[in-house]
Amino acid sequence: MSEDSGRKPLRMPDENQQFAVVTNMLGGGRVRVRCADGKERMGRIPGRMRFRTWINEGDVVLIEPWDWQDEKGDIEWRYDEQDAQQLREEGHIE
Repeated sequence: MSEDSGRKPLRMPDENQQFAVVTNMLGGGRVRVRCADGKERMGRIPGRMRFRTWINEGDVVLIEPWDWQDEKGDIEWRYDEQDAQQLREEGHIE
């Protein structure tokens, strides 16, 4: 049995996306995140995710920073705890 037999293919960031960890819930579909590049950003949870995917503090998400306002961005994906652990083990996030 290979050692990575439990590995599952995960959604990885595009060239304009990055991993982030939710640090604070702000309400109104907004969260504060700490991104992989070290910046704190305000993330917007889009309507298509708002009631289908619950996001909590400490969750690992994929954020796409806005071109016109780098301190804000859209949340594109939320990883469940098992997927986040796999990302940590593979060295993608701390």
